[in-house]
Amino acid sequence: MRTAFIPPQGKLFYVADFSAIEARMIAWLAGEKWRMELFKNGGDIYCMSASQMFKVPVEKHGVNGHLRQKGKIAELACGYGGGIGALKAMGALEMGLKEEELQPLVTAWRNSNPNIVKFWWAVDHAVMKAITERTTTETHGLTFTRRSGMLFITLPSGRKLAYVKPRIGMNQFGGESVTYEGIGATKKWERIESYGPKFVENIVQAISRDILCYAMKTLRHCSIVMHIHDELVIEANPRMSLDAVCELMGRTPPWANGLILEAAGYTSLYYKKD
Repeated sequence: MRTAFIPPQGKLFYVADFSAIEARMIAWLAGEKWRMELFKNGGDIYCMSASQMFKVPVEKHGVNGHLRQKGKIAELACGYGGGIGALKAMGALEMGLKEEELQPLVTAWRNSNPNIVKFWWAVDHAVMKAITERTTTETHGLTFTRRSGMLFITLPSGRKLAYVKPRIGMNQFGGESVTYEGIGATKKWERIESYGPKFVENIVQAISRDILCYAMKTLRHCSIVMHIHDELVIEANPRMSLDAVCELMGRTPPWANGLILEAAGYTSLYYKKD
């Protein structure tokens, strides 16, 4: 369907998106310095992740290049607490990984990203404490408040995520977990179970949305005709500079000091997947 969208005669689509926005966001929130240095220097996160995991240099189409795919699979599956099941869901077995390789891959990723793992459980603890003590807790620049039958998570932008009727329950493994009311997988209103890494996923994706909105305000002088996840589509005269669009889109909001953003894009006579 993408190619059905076309600009008016004499104009082009300028399509720009953020590079690895969620990987950058979780590194910034967790303070995972090696990842932030990588983004600062324009490196490849999948190569560097594999290099951190296997303690060898990894280059795309170069030395130990075969490990990059393992780094990519681990990045996509493990960032929000995923384990063997998440790796399988990402197609790890279809991509040639063996069953016995999966758990070592999860362990290697977590060992090379200790601050992200700490971030998951700091959020888990903050949520639990806010709910059980009906108080306000803070961690990693985030504020958690239980008030009026709701759990609110205040993001760095000042926007709040809201969870309805939160309470502490027992999960399938016999441990404590948070549940709240919402639309579940069955598309019905039900109690939903969550925990630290899942809240981190909500937080990272919500702040990424705030970054996109900031970019749209920065580019408000342009004719933005669509936005898709982390991507903007602008309708403009062919003389407009794509580099200028990407530079403006990649500007960091004042409330996200230290976050390293980058945007890339292309021009086209129709919308497509780059």
